[in-house]
Amino acid sequence: MKRIAFHLNCLARGGAERVVSNLANQFASKGYEVFIATEWQEEDEYPIDDAVKRIHVGLRDEDEKKGRITKFFLRIKYLKEFVKEYKPDVLIAFAQRANYRALMAAGNSDIPVVISIRTDPKGHYDAISDKIQIPWLFPKAAGCVFQTTGQKEFFKPYLQDNSRIILNPINPKYIGVEKPLEREKSVVHHARIVDFKNQPMLLKAFIRVHEKHPDYVLKIYGDDSHDGTSDILNKIIKDNNAENYIFLMGGSDCLEKELPKGSVYAFTSDWEGLPNSLMEAMALGMPIVATDCPCGGPATIMTNEKDGLLIPIKDEDALTDAINRLIEDRELAERLGDNARHLSDRANGQAVFEQWRDYLEEVIKKAGR
Repeated sequence: MKRIAFHLNCLARGGAERVVSNLANQFASKGYEVFIATEWQEEDEYPIDDAVKRIHVGLRDEDEKKGRITKFFLRIKYLKEFVKEYKPDVLIAFAQRANYRALMAAGNSDIPVVISIRTDPKGHYDAISDKIQIPWLFPKAAGCVFQTTGQKEFFKPYLQDNSRIILNPINPKYIGVEKPLEREKSVVHHARIVDFKNQPMLLKAFIRVHEKHPDYVLKIYGDDSHDGTSDILNKIIKDNNAENYIFLMGGSDCLEKELPKGSVYAFTSDWEGLPNSLMEAMALGMPIVATDCPCGGPATIMTNEKDGLLIPIKDEDALTDAINRLIEDRELAERLGDNARHLSDRANGQAVFEQWRDYLEEVIKKAGR
Protein backbone atom coordinates (compact mmCIF):
# COMPACT_ATOMS: atom_id res chain seq x y z
CA MET A 1 0.00 0.00 0.00
CA LYS A 2 1.42 3.38 -1.03
CA ARG A 3 1.77 6.05 1.65
CA ILE A 4 0.83 9.60 0.69
CA ALA A 5 1.53 12.49 3.06
CA PHE A 6 0.35 16.08 2.69
CA HIS A 7 1.81 18.98 4.62
CA LEU A 8 0.19 22.39 5.13
CA ASN A 9 -0.58 24.78 7.95
CA CYS A 10 -4.14 23.67 8.73
CA LEU A 11 -7.41 22.66 7.07
CA ALA A 12 -9.25 25.97 7.53
CA ARG A 13 -11.72 26.76 4.77
CA GLY A 14 -9.54 28.07 1.96
CA GLY A 15 -8.57 27.07 -1.56
CA ALA A 16 -5.46 24.98 -0.85
CA GLU A 17 -7.09 23.39 2.18
CA ARG A 18 -10.11 22.32 0.14
CA VAL A 19 -7.87 20.72 -2.48
CA VAL A 20 -5.88 18.80 0.14
CA SER A 21 -9.00 17.61 1.97
CA ASN A 22 -10.58 16.38 -1.27
CA LEU A 23 -7.41 14.68 -2.49
CA ALA A 24 -6.73 13.03 0.86
CA ASN A 25 -10.25 11.60 1.00
CA GLN A 26 -10.04 10.37 -2.60
CA PHE A 27 -6.64 8.73 -2.15
CA ALA A 28 -7.87 7.02 1.02
CA SER A 29 -10.96 5.72 -0.79
CA LYS A 30 -8.67 4.15 -3.41
CA GLY A 31 -6.71 2.18 -0.81
CA TYR A 32 -3.76 4.50 -0.22
CA GLU A 33 -2.55 5.11 3.33
CA VAL A 34 -2.94 8.87 3.71
CA PHE A 35 -1.52 11.31 6.25
CA ILE A 36 -2.08 15.04 6.66
CA ALA A 37 0.65 16.72 8.72
CA THR A 38 -0.57 20.12 9.94
CA GLU A 39 0.87 22.88 12.09
CA TRP A 40 -2.34 23.70 13.94
CA GLN A 41 -6.11 23.16 13.98
CA GLU A 42 -8.77 25.78 13.31
CA GLU A 43 -12.34 25.82 14.63
CA ASP A 44 -13.96 25.64 11.17
CA GLU A 45 -12.15 23.18 8.92
CA TYR A 46 -12.89 20.92 5.97
CA PRO A 47 -13.87 17.40 7.06
CA ILE A 48 -11.61 14.45 6.37
CA ASP A 49 -12.49 10.77 6.31
CA ASP A 50 -11.71 8.58 9.31
CA ALA A 51 -9.31 6.64 7.08
CA VAL A 52 -7.10 9.73 6.74
CA LYS A 53 -4.62 10.08 9.60
CA ARG A 54 -4.02 13.63 10.74
CA ILE A 55 -0.74 14.25 12.57
CA HIS A 56 0.17 17.41 14.50
CA VAL A 57 3.66 18.62 13.54
CA GLY A 58 3.37 22.18 14.82
CA LEU A 59 4.61 23.88 17.95
CA ARG A 60 3.79 22.40 21.33
CA ASP A 61 2.54 24.20 24.41
CA GLU A 62 6.01 24.38 25.89
CA ASP A 63 7.33 26.06 22.72
CA GLU A 64 5.08 29.12 22.73
CA LYS A 65 7.41 31.33 24.79
CA LYS A 66 10.50 30.49 22.76
CA GLY A 67 12.08 32.87 20.25
CA ARG A 68 11.08 33.20 16.60
CA ILE A 69 14.22 31.54 15.24
CA THR A 70 13.94 28.67 17.72
CA LYS A 71 10.32 28.15 16.69
CA PHE A 72 11.34 28.08 13.04
CA PHE A 73 13.77 25.22 13.59
CA LEU A 74 11.37 23.38 15.89
CA ARG A 75 8.72 23.30 13.16
CA ILE A 76 11.25 21.68 10.83
CA LYS A 77 12.37 19.28 13.58
CA TYR A 78 8.82 18.08 14.25
CA LEU A 79 8.06 17.59 10.57
CA LYS A 80 11.36 15.72 10.19
CA GLU A 81 10.32 13.44 13.05
CA PHE A 82 7.02 12.78 11.28
CA VAL A 83 8.82 11.89 8.04
CA LYS A 84 11.22 9.57 9.88
CA GLU A 85 8.45 7.80 11.80
CA TYR A 86 5.84 7.36 9.08
CA LYS A 87 8.14 7.10 6.03
CA PRO A 88 5.69 8.27 3.34
CA ASP A 89 6.39 7.29 -0.26
CA VAL A 90 5.91 10.92 -1.20
CA LEU A 91 5.46 14.15 0.76
CA ILE A 92 3.34 16.87 -0.87
CA ALA A 93 3.59 20.41 0.48
CA PHE A 94 0.98 23.10 -0.06
CA ALA A 95 1.80 26.82 0.19
CA GLN A 96 5.00 28.78 0.56
CA ARG A 97 6.27 28.10 4.06
CA ALA A 98 5.10 24.50 3.93
CA ASN A 99 7.16 24.06 0.75
CA TYR A 100 10.30 25.26 2.50
CA ARG A 101 9.63 23.20 5.65
CA ALA A 102 9.00 20.00 3.70
CA LEU A 103 12.19 20.30 1.66
CA MET A 104 14.26 20.98 4.77
CA ALA A 105 12.60 18.21 6.78
CA ALA A 106 13.07 15.55 4.09
CA GLY A 107 16.71 16.59 3.89
CA ASN A 108 18.93 13.97 2.35
CA SER A 109 16.41 11.16 2.79
CA ASP A 110 15.15 9.15 -0.15
CA ILE A 111 11.60 10.42 0.35
CA PRO A 112 10.59 12.57 -2.66
CA VAL A 113 9.00 15.94 -1.97
CA VAL A 114 6.49 17.51 -4.34
CA ILE A 115 5.91 21.20 -3.73
CA SER A 116 3.02 23.29 -5.02
CA ILE A 117 2.65 26.94 -5.94
CA ARG A 118 -0.77 28.33 -5.05
CA THR A 119 -0.46 32.07 -5.63
CA ASP A 120 1.19 34.69 -7.83
CA PRO A 121 4.96 34.20 -7.36
CA LYS A 122 5.55 37.90 -7.97
CA GLY A 123 5.17 39.50 -4.58
CA HIS A 124 5.13 36.15 -2.77
CA TYR A 125 8.31 34.35 -3.86
CA ASP A 126 10.65 37.25 -4.59
CA ALA A 127 11.61 38.61 -1.17
CA ILE A 128 15.24 38.48 -0.05
CA SER A 129 14.54 35.40 2.09
CA ASP A 130 12.96 33.68 -0.92
CA LYS A 131 15.94 34.48 -3.12
CA ILE A 132 18.11 32.68 -0.56
CA GLN A 133 15.85 29.68 0.08
CA ILE A 134 14.66 28.94 -3.45
CA PRO A 135 18.10 28.26 -5.07
CA TRP A 136 19.05 26.22 -2.01
CA LEU A 137 15.87 24.18 -1.55
CA PHE A 138 13.83 24.01 -4.75
CA PRO A 139 16.42 21.96 -6.72
CA LYS A 140 15.85 19.25 -4.11
CA ALA A 141 12.16 18.96 -5.03
CA ALA A 142 11.15 15.81 -6.88
CA GLY A 143 8.51 17.85 -8.64
CA CYS A 144 6.13 20.76 -8.47
CA VAL A 145 2.43 21.28 -9.18
CA PHE A 146 1.48 24.66 -10.58
CA GLN A 147 -2.00 26.01 -11.20
CA THR A 148 -1.17 28.34 -14.08
CA THR A 149 1.33 28.83 -16.89
CA GLY A 150 2.38 32.17 -15.37
CA GLN A 151 3.39 30.51 -12.12
CA LYS A 152 5.44 27.92 -13.98
CA GLU A 153 7.26 30.46 -16.12
CA PHE A 154 8.38 32.42 -13.03
CA PHE A 155 10.71 29.64 -11.85
CA LYS A 156 13.93 28.20 -13.25
CA PRO A 157 13.85 25.29 -15.74
CA TYR A 158 14.96 22.78 -13.09
CA LEU A 159 11.57 23.20 -11.43
CA GLN A 160 9.59 23.50 -14.65
CA ASP A 161 10.99 20.27 -16.11
CA ASN A 162 9.61 18.07 -13.33
CA SER A 163 6.30 19.83 -12.98
CA ARG A 164 2.64 19.62 -13.89
CA ILE A 165 -0.13 22.20 -14.23
CA ILE A 166 -3.18 20.82 -12.45
CA LEU A 167 -6.35 22.86 -11.97
CA ASN A 168 -8.32 23.06 -8.76
CA PRO A 169 -11.36 20.77 -8.67
CA ILE A 170 -14.62 22.65 -9.08
CA ASN A 171 -17.11 22.22 -6.25
CA PRO A 172 -19.61 19.63 -7.59
CA LYS A 173 -22.61 21.80 -6.75
CA TYR A 174 -21.61 24.17 -9.58
CA ILE A 175 -21.45 21.41 -12.20
CA GLY A 176 -24.46 20.37 -14.26
CA VAL A 177 -26.73 23.20 -13.11
CA GLU A 178 -29.46 23.79 -15.68
CA LYS A 179 -29.35 26.98 -17.69
CA PRO A 180 -32.21 29.33 -16.75
CA LEU A 181 -34.96 29.76 -19.34
CA GLU A 182 -34.64 33.51 -18.91
CA ARG A 183 -31.94 35.54 -17.20
CA GLU A 184 -32.70 38.53 -15.02
CA LYS A 185 -31.25 41.90 -15.89
CA SER A 186 -28.30 41.80 -13.54
CA VAL A 187 -24.53 41.66 -13.48
CA VAL A 188 -23.24 39.33 -10.77
CA HIS A 189 -19.93 38.79 -8.97
CA HIS A 190 -18.97 36.51 -6.09
CA ALA A 191 -15.76 36.72 -4.10
CA ARG A 192 -14.45 37.79 -0.74
CA ILE A 193 -14.60 41.59 -0.39
CA VAL A 194 -10.89 42.36 -0.38
CA ASP A 195 -8.56 44.86 -2.04
CA PHE A 196 -6.90 42.71 -4.72
CA LYS A 197 -10.31 41.63 -6.08
CA ASN A 198 -10.75 45.29 -7.15
CA GLN A 199 -14.50 45.43 -6.60
CA PRO A 200 -14.34 49.27 -6.50
CA MET A 201 -13.49 49.22 -10.22
CA LEU A 202 -16.51 47.01 -10.84
CA LEU A 203 -18.80 49.47 -9.07
CA LYS A 204 -17.42 52.44 -10.99
CA ALA A 205 -17.73 50.61 -14.29
CA PHE A 206 -21.25 49.47 -13.53
CA ILE A 207 -22.38 52.98 -12.67
CA ARG A 208 -21.46 53.85 -16.26
CA VAL A 209 -23.18 50.70 -17.55
CA HIS A 210 -26.30 51.65 -15.64
CA GLU A 211 -26.40 55.03 -17.35
CA LYS A 212 -26.77 53.20 -20.66
CA HIS A 213 -28.85 50.31 -19.30
CA PRO A 214 -30.88 51.70 -16.39
CA ASP A 215 -32.92 48.50 -16.06
CA TYR A 216 -29.84 46.49 -14.97
CA VAL A 217 -28.61 46.00 -11.38
CA LEU A 218 -25.31 44.80 -9.91
CA LYS A 219 -25.22 42.10 -7.22
CA ILE A 220 -21.99 41.35 -5.38
CA TYR A 221 -21.92 38.22 -3.22
CA GLY A 222 -19.15 37.66 -0.71
CA ASP A 223 -18.03 37.97 2.88
CA ASP A 224 -16.22 41.04 4.15
CA SER A 225 -12.48 40.60 4.75
CA HIS A 226 -12.53 43.72 6.96
CA ASP A 227 -9.56 45.23 5.17
CA GLY A 228 -11.44 48.46 4.41
CA THR A 229 -12.63 47.51 0.92
CA SER A 230 -16.24 47.21 2.05
CA ASP A 231 -16.12 50.79 3.35
CA ILE A 232 -14.85 51.96 -0.05
CA LEU A 233 -17.68 50.17 -1.81
CA ASN A 234 -20.32 51.64 0.47
CA LYS A 235 -18.92 55.12 -0.09
CA ILE A 236 -19.03 54.70 -3.87
CA ILE A 237 -22.65 53.56 -3.63
CA LYS A 238 -23.60 56.46 -1.38
CA ASP A 239 -21.73 59.14 -3.36
CA ASN A 240 -23.45 58.03 -6.58
CA ASN A 241 -26.91 57.48 -5.10
CA ALA A 242 -26.68 53.90 -6.33
CA GLU A 243 -28.49 52.24 -3.44
CA ASN A 244 -31.36 51.12 -5.67
CA TYR A 245 -29.22 49.37 -8.29
CA ILE A 246 -25.97 48.20 -6.62
CA PHE A 247 -26.39 45.60 -3.90
CA LEU A 248 -23.81 44.07 -1.58
CA MET A 249 -25.48 40.73 -0.92
CA GLY A 250 -23.08 39.28 1.66
CA GLY A 251 -22.14 35.61 1.76
CA SER A 252 -24.45 32.90 0.45
CA ASP A 253 -24.58 29.10 0.58
CA CYS A 254 -26.77 28.80 -2.51
CA LEU A 255 -24.76 30.65 -5.14
CA GLU A 256 -25.30 27.81 -7.60
CA LYS A 257 -28.94 28.96 -7.64
CA GLU A 258 -28.41 32.72 -7.52
CA LEU A 259 -25.52 33.32 -9.92
CA PRO A 260 -27.05 31.72 -13.05
CA LYS A 261 -29.94 34.18 -12.85
CA GLY A 262 -27.57 36.95 -13.90
CA SER A 263 -27.02 38.03 -17.51
CA VAL A 264 -23.31 38.77 -17.06
CA TYR A 265 -20.65 37.63 -14.61
CA ALA A 266 -17.80 40.04 -13.87
CA PHE A 267 -14.39 39.05 -12.50
CA THR A 268 -12.11 42.00 -11.69
CA SER A 269 -9.06 40.82 -9.71
CA ASP A 270 -5.70 42.58 -10.06
CA TRP A 271 -3.89 39.30 -9.30
CA GLU A 272 -4.81 35.77 -8.29
CA GLY A 273 -3.52 32.24 -8.16
CA LEU A 274 -6.19 30.14 -9.82
CA PRO A 275 -9.53 31.81 -8.98
CA ASN A 276 -12.13 29.31 -7.80
CA SER A 277 -14.87 31.91 -8.22
CA LEU A 278 -14.12 32.25 -11.93
CA MET A 279 -14.03 28.48 -12.40
CA GLU A 280 -17.40 28.17 -10.66
CA ALA A 281 -18.92 30.84 -12.87
CA MET A 282 -17.62 29.04 -15.96
CA ALA A 283 -19.02 25.71 -14.80
CA LEU A 284 -22.40 27.41 -14.35
CA GLY A 285 -22.31 28.56 -17.96
CA MET A 286 -22.16 32.25 -17.19
CA PRO A 287 -21.35 34.86 -19.87
CA ILE A 288 -18.13 36.20 -18.37
CA VAL A 289 -15.90 39.24 -18.59
CA ALA A 290 -12.67 38.72 -16.66
CA THR A 291 -9.43 40.60 -16.06
CA ASP A 292 -6.42 38.83 -17.55
CA CYS A 293 -4.62 39.06 -14.24
CA PRO A 294 -1.25 37.67 -13.23
CA CYS A 295 -0.19 34.99 -12.70
CA GLY A 296 -2.26 33.81 -15.63
CA GLY A 297 -5.18 32.09 -13.92
CA PRO A 298 -7.96 33.39 -16.17
CA ALA A 299 -5.84 32.90 -19.31
CA THR A 300 -5.10 29.31 -18.23
CA ILE A 301 -8.78 28.36 -18.10
CA MET A 302 -10.32 30.83 -20.58
CA THR A 303 -9.78 31.65 -24.24
CA ASN A 304 -10.75 35.20 -25.18
CA GLU A 305 -13.82 35.38 -27.42
CA LYS A 306 -14.36 31.61 -27.11
CA ASP A 307 -15.62 31.05 -23.58
CA GLY A 308 -15.39 34.54 -22.13
CA LEU A 309 -13.99 38.01 -22.63
CA LEU A 310 -10.53 38.77 -21.22
CA ILE A 311 -9.62 42.40 -20.52
CA PRO A 312 -6.53 44.13 -19.06
CA ILE A 313 -6.35 44.55 -15.30
CA LYS A 314 -7.33 47.89 -13.75
CA ASP A 315 -8.97 49.00 -17.00
CA GLU A 316 -12.33 50.50 -16.09
CA ASP A 317 -13.09 51.50 -19.67
CA ALA A 318 -12.50 47.97 -20.97
CA LEU A 319 -14.66 46.52 -18.21
CA THR A 320 -17.48 48.94 -18.97
CA ASP A 321 -17.32 48.20 -22.68
CA ALA A 322 -17.21 44.42 -22.19
CA ILE A 323 -20.20 44.38 -19.84
CA ASN A 324 -22.18 46.54 -22.26
CA ARG A 325 -21.21 44.24 -25.12
CA LEU A 326 -22.52 41.14 -23.33
CA ILE A 327 -25.71 42.92 -22.30
CA GLU A 328 -26.37 44.08 -25.84
CA ASP A 329 -25.28 40.96 -27.75
CA ARG A 330 -27.13 38.14 -26.05
CA GLU A 331 -26.33 35.63 -28.76
CA LEU A 332 -22.61 36.15 -28.13
CA ALA A 333 -23.14 36.11 -24.37
CA GLU A 334 -24.95 32.79 -24.36
CA ARG A 335 -22.48 31.21 -26.77
CA LEU A 336 -19.59 32.17 -24.52
CA GLY A 337 -21.47 30.83 -21.50
CA ASP A 338 -22.28 27.53 -23.18
CA ASN A 339 -18.62 27.07 -24.12
CA ALA A 340 -17.48 27.98 -20.61
CA ARG A 341 -19.38 25.00 -19.18
CA HIS A 342 -16.85 22.64 -20.77
CA LEU A 343 -14.26 23.61 -18.14
CA SER A 344 -15.94 21.12 -15.82
CA ASP A 345 -14.90 18.31 -18.19
CA ARG A 346 -11.26 18.76 -17.13
CA ALA A 347 -11.71 20.30 -13.69
CA ASN A 348 -14.23 18.02 -12.00
CA GLY A 349 -13.12 16.20 -8.86
CA GLN A 350 -12.44 12.85 -10.53
CA ALA A 351 -10.45 14.32 -13.41
CA VAL A 352 -8.29 16.39 -11.07
CA PHE A 353 -7.71 13.42 -8.75
CA GLU A 354 -6.59 11.26 -11.65
CA GLN A 355 -4.06 13.89 -12.72
CA TRP A 356 -2.63 14.08 -9.19
CA ARG A 357 -2.61 10.28 -8.84
CA ASP A 358 -0.80 9.72 -12.12
CA TYR A 359 1.77 12.41 -11.37
CA LEU A 360 2.49 11.21 -7.82
CA GLU A 361 2.76 7.61 -8.97
CA GLU A 362 5.31 8.76 -11.55
CA VAL A 363 7.30 10.62 -8.86
CA ILE A 364 7.22 7.61 -6.52
CA LYS A 365 8.34 5.26 -9.29
CA LYS A 366 11.18 7.58 -10.31
CA ALA A 367 12.34 7.70 -6.68
CA GLY A 368 12.47 3.91 -6.62
CA ARG A 369 10.05 3.51 -3.75
